[in-house]
Amino acid sequence: MSSVTMGICLLKCEGPSLLYILLNFLLIYKSTAVSPDGEALLSFRNAIRSSNGILPSWRLEDPDPCKWKGVTCDQKTKRVIQLNLRNHKLSGSVSSELGKLQHLKILALHNNNFYGTIPSELGNCTQLEGLYLQGNYFSGLIPSELGNLSELQFLDISGNSLSGYIPASLGKLDKLIAFNVSNNFLLGPMPSEGVLTNFAESSFSGNRGLCGKQINKTCHDNGGGSGPSSDSSSAESQGGKKKYSGRLLISASATVGALLLVALMCFWGCFLYKKFGKNDGNILAMDVSGGASIVMFHGDLPYSSKDIIKKLETLNEEHIIGFGGFGTVYKLAMDDGNIFALKRILKLNEGFDRFFERELEILGSIKHRYLVNLRGYCNSPSSKLLIYDFLSGGSLDEALHERSEQLDWDARLNIIMGAAKGLSYLHHDCSPRIIHRDIKSSNILLDGNLEARVSDFGLAKLLEDEESHITTIVAGTFGYLAPEYMQSGRATEKTDVYSFGVLVLEVLSGKRPTDASFIEKGLNIVGWLNFLISENRQREIVDPTCEGVQVESFGALLSVAIQCVSSSPDDRPKMHRVVQLLESEVMTPCPSDFYDSNSD
Repeated sequence: MSSVTMGICLLKCEGPSLLYILLNFLLIYKSTAVSPDGEALLSFRNAIRSSNGILPSWRLEDPDPCKWKGVTCDQKTKRVIQLNLRNHKLSGSVSSELGKLQHLKILALHNNNFYGTIPSELGNCTQLEGLYLQGNYFSGLIPSELGNLSELQFLDISGNSLSGYIPASLGKLDKLIAFNVSNNFLLGPMPSEGVLTNFAESSFSGNRGLCGKQINKTCHDNGGGSGPSSDSSSAESQGGKKKYSGRLLISASATVGALLLVALMCFWGCFLYKKFGKNDGNILAMDVSGGASIVMFHGDLPYSSKDIIKKLETLNEEHIIGFGGFGTVYKLAMDDGNIFALKRILKLNEGFDRFFERELEILGSIKHRYLVNLRGYCNSPSSKLLIYDFLSGGSLDEALHERSEQLDWDARLNIIMGAAKGLSYLHHDCSPRIIHRDIKSSNILLDGNLEARVSDFGLAKLLEDEESHITTIVAGTFGYLAPEYMQSGRATEKTDVYSFGVLVLEVLSGKRPTDASFIEKGLNIVGWLNFLISENRQREIVDPTCEGVQVESFGALLSVAIQCVSSSPDDRPKMHRVVQLLESEVMTPCPSDFYDSNSD
């Protein structure tokens, strides 16, 4: 009690002087503490999970953020007018606190790894002239609040995973010079009034659900009332909640739909196997006996047509060794002990024969050490029976996920190297050059020495029929597809490179790209990789059952994979460059500083 009494007496006696000291302290603290703009930027920094070292210069003790990297201020007012952090491998969500930068004119966060939604609070930055968010992983809706940015001249949010409608409010941005929402998952009618009608088709391409005169695609009225481009403000306000709920429903439905489609395709595969698999041998025997001919490529089949057809007639369900996206696969054993794999593909339409046979002649001429050899085919009345080399090691998918004996590190490196060389040959050396379109672990086959062979090359293009529209987007393939391929349906060499990068991550981790642990978190294997790197936990990527892992070659291989799965196709290396990197940096690695990063 005496100490309390003494404290009270001290305050009574020296209250004015203590008050003076306290006020001075607060004034000094205020003069050295960061400005409100700096506080907003620090909140932005705290939401970022990783960077390449640009953000440590942002310090709380600075009076303003004007000397921070990537930040530009007005010289007189010291207010932030530009935040430019493009191409810095930043990962994380974008803080809504950026909406407090009321004098911001340029926000450039493009070509990073940002995810989550675009903050609606950016609509408070009413002096913004340029907003660049392209080449990230933003999802959800385009905030209608961006329509408040009356000074905006440049808006680029392309190359993300945005869904829902294009807000009608964006049509009011009268000063807009450049606009790009391409390569997202946007849908519905585009605003038919306002400035957005001035932009060309390229500003909207890669959104398969969009319609409108800008892309010459007619919108079909579903009777649900006016679209988002309605010019009636009262109708817009009355229907706002319904539209918002509808957009959320669409976004959620897209995610759930993809998962359901995977499950449906798995179920369909099982159904087909149960319905047709066991009877497929009898169907095959009837098909062959009904009139068939054998086509051999370059003498690769040292048997008479009669001998081959005779063997084909004996095949039944006991000889089935696979049931994939392109058809049933049989094991065909000849009397002399040679074994082949037979893939049965149903004919699609009347003109199937002529087109298919011409393309098969090309595929049969392609020979390479790391490609599965197509030796010939049997032309039956209702199907094509493709005859390939039989590889005793099965598929890489089986070796990674279904066998108790796991692949060691050296075996995995050799398999990746072989797959890379096979794919590089298809892209750069064979004539005509071939885009595979369906690179995945089940399409990498292994011989008895665990040497890799790329299979099913050319089949994806062959089986794209205008009427049935069969594509490679089937169960087990979703996780391998490049973002721009899923959005536009257009395959390029770079979409193959992305799939190869996913394949490398699968080999490294021992996890399928659509592993349940990823889906539960709303991620795929690439998102999981970015998360681990942001947490500086990249060692966890390695399959714990893999023996003999070498730190140097792991770091180099992971670096190659990261380049291959870049969200921007232009940033992905070509396959011949991938082979060079694997040979020089992975197979013969030098000491690596991969784990010595000082990133946040």
